[in-house]
Amino acid sequence: MDRGRPGSKMHILSDAAGLPLVVGLSGGNTADSDGLKPMIGGYQTKHDPERGRNYPVGKVHADKAYDRPHLRRWLRGRRIAVRIARIGVEPSDRLGRHRWVIERTLAWLSGYRRLNPRYERHHDNYLAFLGLAAAIVCHKRHAQLTT
Repeated sequence: MDRGRPGSKMHILSDAAGLPLVVGLSGGNTADSDGLKPMIGGYQTKHDPERGRNYPVGKVHADKAYDRPHLRRWLRGRRIAVRIARIGVEPSDRLGRHRWVIERTLAWLSGYRRLNPRYERHHDNYLAFLGLAAAIVCHKRHAQLTT
């Protein structure tokens, strides 16, 4: 818990390629682990009309800030593979090959002038700009892959 820290935190759930799937916002004085359940719960699975099944989140990679026993139990209960670095057991650099993807996504989103630094007073407006930036990032990546 960051006691008394002003500002806000961006919570982003991305796919393996780094495209933002779900974006969220919380206060700067809340723990990072508090944002995991709303992100997973807000993710709508893909539906394949031919096979008639949903594809849930398969695996979650996270850093040591998300190492909480209740989160691990909750993710296992939803049949999501957990790959969270354990505090005091695993070194921080072990998840590096997966962590750089979300760091790159954060850099893409922070590159927009309206998001960094935060100019908006109301969190609803800031969340709207965050969602718009995520949509632009997805559009740019799609345009890059199709041309």
